[in-house]
Amino acid sequence: MWNSRHPGRKGIGDLIDRRTFVGRSTAAVLGAVGTVSLVGVAHAGEPRPESKAARIRALQASPFIYVSPLRSDGSESRCHGEVWFGWLDSAAVIITSSDSWKSRSVSRGLDHARIWVGDYGRARGLIGTNERFRAGPHFEARASAVRDDELLERLLALFEQKYPDEIDHWRDRMRDGYRDGTRQLVRYVPISPSAG
Repeated sequence: MWNSRHPGRKGIGDLIDRRTFVGRSTAAVLGAVGTVSLVGVAHAGEPRPESKAARIRALQASPFIYVSPLRSDGSESRCHGEVWFGWLDSAAVIITSSDSWKSRSVSRGLDHARIWVGDYGRARGLIGTNERFRAGPHFEARASAVRDDELLERLLALFEQKYPDEIDHWRDRMRDGYRDGTRQLVRYVPISPSAG
């Protein structure tokens, strides 16, 4: 096939035809949606019938969770954000700054949160907010700040696998901050009926 930018070179059409490309792309998108929806502990308030094992696999595969603390009346806080996490001991575990809104909400007794699972891009951009995560699978969880050196090391070991390109920049900051109290672990244990 002719390549308009570089005559004589092969183009994408020589590698794959349009029908195959569309078919594979559609399958990949539908497969990704299916994988994310396996987490689907709730979609519009409806429990999903997927197995617990399927939900756990999806949580283990997701690069991010999006967290929103819930106020005492059950409404969402204005704070939302994507965050690295590890699925450890049947809980989503994060490490965050001790003065972050995630930490402050727990210290103020707001121990319920709504968690969305998946990668929907940054929740806040230079201009406005990205609310795409809201369409994703989610569950409610009970949040607690924990002090557990072994859990921290397990989380960092998991981060080595999940975020190999970024962890070198963050590992020592996370570990040192945890030790000096400027960072803390927060566990989000699912409380939705079908979330376990």
